[in-house]
Amino acid sequence: MEKQSSNRATQLIEGLGSSLRRCICLVLSVGPVPKHIAFIMDGNRRYAKKQNLEEGAGHRFGFRALMNILKYCYELGVKYVTIYAFSIDNFKRRPEEVQSTMQLIQEKIEGLIEKESIVNRYGVRVHFCGNLKLLSEPVKLAAEKAMNATACNSKAVLSICIAYTSTDEIVHAVEEACKEKRDEFRALNKSGAGYGLTGLGGNATDRNGPLIDTADVEKHMYMAVAPDPDIIIRTSGETRLSNFLLWQSSSSLLYSPRVLWPDIGFWRLVRAVLDFQRNFAYLEKKRKES
Repeated sequence: MEKQSSNRATQLIEGLGSSLRRCICLVLSVGPVPKHIAFIMDGNRRYAKKQNLEEGAGHRFGFRALMNILKYCYELGVKYVTIYAFSIDNFKRRPEEVQSTMQLIQEKIEGLIEKESIVNRYGVRVHFCGNLKLLSEPVKLAAEKAMNATACNSKAVLSICIAYTSTDEIVHAVEEACKEKRDEFRALNKSGAGYGLTGLGGNATDRNGPLIDTADVEKHMYMAVAPDPDIIIRTSGETRLSNFLLWQSSSSLLYSPRVLWPDIGFWRLVRAVLDFQRNFAYLEKKRKES
């Protein structure tokens, strides 16, 4: 009997919390709502240490926080969410820690495509961004399966940056753009319309404009699936981007709450959105100038 009363009380509190969130989201939607929010989930290991938890437990609490934040974003109407899940630099950590993290990532990726998952509940398409060749075969297969399983979802997009750094993304995009142009020139020469241009080694004065422009590079970016982020949120009070979305963040609002990632909650998101709305005119001006 006591347990039933406790369950009813919990359900009542959760119902009230959900209603309050909906009201706040309705109020926020009167102003400009960010299309894209990116998260640097900093502080999982420090959280575990602070709470005297076993190694790796912080990442599990961090995943729970992520599921809540995704729910809040989708309730607010944010279409694009990007998370920095695992940097290429993280492979330099102790092998046991890397292996443990990869196993957790694989487990959570597989959970994303379960019938009752948040991805299916909100119609989210999952996209993995990064140098996926660096991942172990099981994690890579799990990522490909998740992308295929959610390919028809169209209400929102979740981009998961894994085996990612911005410098690697830029180098990859430039290489692909060069390769594409080289193939174009070869095709032109083969058809007789290339006027002797055999590739990027040809004389740039033989054609008008640069061989490669910004648009050529941007279409080969890992993050070409989403517009530039309106807000980048990094927890734990750090203001560094740590090689994350450097190309895309020139006009983004950076919000750095001191809270560790597992402790982030709805009100931190509200604060970030209010900051964005307060600075919206300035950010839009900068975006148009860039």
